[in-house]
This record gives sequence, C-alpha cells and structure tokens, in this order.
Amino acid sequence: MEPKFQKQKHTLLMPDLFPIHMEFLASAIRASGYRVQVLRSSGKAVLDLSLRYIHNDMCYPAMCSLGQELHAITSGEFPLDSIALIQFQTGGGCRASNYGMMLKKALEKLKLSQIPVVTFGFSNLALGSGFSITPLMCQRLLAALTYGDLLMLLTNQIRPYACQPSQVQALASQWSAKLQEELATTRSGITRVKKNIKQMVRAFAAIPTQVKQKVRVGIVGEIYVKYSPFANNHLEEFLQTQDCEYMLPGVLGFIHYCLTGPAVDCELYGGSPIRRGVSLALGRIVQIYENALSQALAPFPQFHRPPSFQEMRRKGEQVLSRGVRMGEGWYLPAEMAELIEGGYPNIICAQPFGCLPNHIVGRGTLRKLQSLYPQANITSIDYDANVSQVNQENRIKLLLSNARDRLGQQQTASSIV
Repeated sequence: MEPKFQKQKHTLLMPDLFPIHMEFLASAIRASGYRVQVLRSSGKAVLDLSLRYIHNDMCYPAMCSLGQELHAITSGEFPLDSIALIQFQTGGGCRASNYGMMLKKALEKLKLSQIPVVTFGFSNLALGSGFSITPLMCQRLLAALTYGDLLMLLTNQIRPYACQPSQVQALASQWSAKLQEELATTRSGITRVKKNIKQMVRAFAAIPTQVKQKVRVGIVGEIYVKYSPFANNHLEEFLQTQDCEYMLPGVLGFIHYCLTGPAVDCELYGGSPIRRGVSLALGRIVQIYENALSQALAPFPQFHRPPSFQEMRRKGEQVLSRGVRMGEGWYLPAEMAELIEGGYPNIICAQPFGCLPNHIVGRGTLRKLQSLYPQANITSIDYDANVSQVNQENRIKLLLSNARDRLGQQQTASSIV
C-alpha cells in the first residue's frame, strides 16, 4: 500500500527546475495551505547518489532532479516522517513520464518507501492522495510563471549594459521578495498581475545603461537542461564571464504548447471534441497571461517582446509539422527561429546526451534552420554526468569566436557605408 500524502503533516520537497521561477511557484502552492521547500543542492555528490539508485539508462535531467531529492532525504537535514517528494512529469513518450515511478523504486532501495511521492504533470495533475489542484492554485501558478518569465527577461537584457550591474541584481531581489510574499498571502488575479508587471518593467527601464555592442546569444533546448544551472554547468554564469547578452525563451510558451497539444492530436488524428475543447480553453487562459506580459513591454522598445503563441506556431511550421509533439516538439525549432529573427543569431541548443526527442527536434532541425536563416550561428551542446565541462565550454567559445568575427565584419561594413 502506497504511503499517503497528508497536507497537515508533510512538507513537500521540490527539485529546482527553473531557478528564477521556483520560489514564485512554491509561494503559489503555499497559498493553498501546503508547506513547500525548493531544493538547491547540486554537484558531484548529488549525481553520484542518483547514479547509485536510478537506472543508468534514465536521462540526465532525471539524474539531476531525482538526485536532488535523494540527496535531501539522505542528508539528515529533514525529518523523514514529515516530508513528501513532489516530482514533475511531462507525459507522452519522454522518459520524464517515468520519473515518479523511478523515484519510488529508489526509495524502496533506500528502505524509505514510507515517504509519499506526489506526481505533477500534464497527463496526471496529482496522483498523491491529499494533494489537489484547484482553480485558484492554477491562477496563482500562472501568475508565478508570468512573474518568473518577465524577471528573467528583464534581468538578462539589462545586466550586460547597466552602468552598475549590482543595481540590476538588487532590483531583481527586491521584486522577487515582494512577489513571493504576495503570491503566498493574497489573490493573484489577472488585474493584479497586470499592475505588478507594468510596475516591474518601468522599474527596470529606469536603470541607467550604456550603449555597447555585444554578442547576443539565444539559449534553447530540453526544458530542464536549458534553465537549470545544475544541469547545464552554470551556462548563464559562463556567458556572463564572456561578456555576452543572452536570452532564454519564457516558460509560459512551453506550458501553452503542452496544454494545447491534445487539441492538435484531435485535429490531425481524431478524438473527443470535449478533449479538444478543454485543451483549447486551457490555451486561451494561458494566452491571457502571455498577452499581459507582451502589453507591459510594448511601451519600451528597448526590451525584446515575446511573440504570440500563434506567431510561434507559424515559425515552427516552417520546420516541423504541428503533429511533432514528442518532447519539446515543433516548439523547439520555433524558439530558435524566433530568437534569430529577434536579433539573437547565435544559438546554443542545450540537450541531454542520448535524449532521442531532443536530438530529433533540436539537432535534427539545424540544417533546415540554417537554410532558412543563413546568418544563424548554431551549436548543440550535450550535457551528461560524465561529459567534460571543459569540452562544453570550448565548443561555446568557438561559437562566440565566430560570432565576434561576424560582429566585427558588420561594424567594419557599417563604418564604410
């Protein structure tokens, strides 16, 4: 008999998926009366523990995220009779569909099977008894993702050009604390979200900047590896040391892609009209928040505005059919196309070693993207527990070297004109 999660007894330990977003998401869940803690452990000790208890055919994101949870419960930091583990799953043909089961098997090996596991995904929102998703929680979670996307976008665009970079981090921390408190204690309807994000954009736009020409890099790839510094060996920090501006697409667009996937299946292959209707309705709800974010950025042309989901779909269909939905599916090449068109022609595609869906919809689309965008400078980087970080960084340095050469040629051509 599986252990039951009890709201009043257990603290949910949550792996760190999206570093900027996770505390917002945790606050949104706390507002429904749950106790939540985000796990920030990383490094070789976490991976070694994961490799010991997780089947080595599982993908690198599993090793990282499950490893954080295994490390937490074996660290002695948490009382084992009052914790539960929450694991996020994508569903479909990805190996991430099995994370919950793999975690339970690891707990059995550790003789800790009394610890409840709550799974949270798109095909099964909550399998843990006692954990429920309410409309109000969903509203708060969407607000949390909107705040995370905007804070990520603003800091990444302002930091490289700020006269005082420390001012950017101070403002980001200030807004992060304010929004976490609000998500945990008050309602976060769309009216309040619109007010907050407009104020946030104005605050960041007021930071003094200096005009510089920098190499601009877009980061795409598998949903976990592209965001998690644990998984991508602190890719963003490395790019900061290389004096680049970099851009990551937001999480909201990926959520929109996942939620509207069933409607695409019904359209292309047949299925229940009710399932299709629910899928489209969920997509429209997400789009309300996407539109609010875009409108907040509209008065400030210095900031990159994410395109609508419909625009992303058109960009993706240049490369792949909408029916390709394994892993990141058609949405991954759409992100690359959008970044290239938006002024980020140098693309790093971060992917787990051996991730079949990502190798197909990521690396497998590069030739087509190069033919559509001859100015694109794209490289794919594999991440795994045993891959050399030095080799990864050397490949990225080669990308940046090519980018600087092109930037120099453009500056020379402009001066001649």
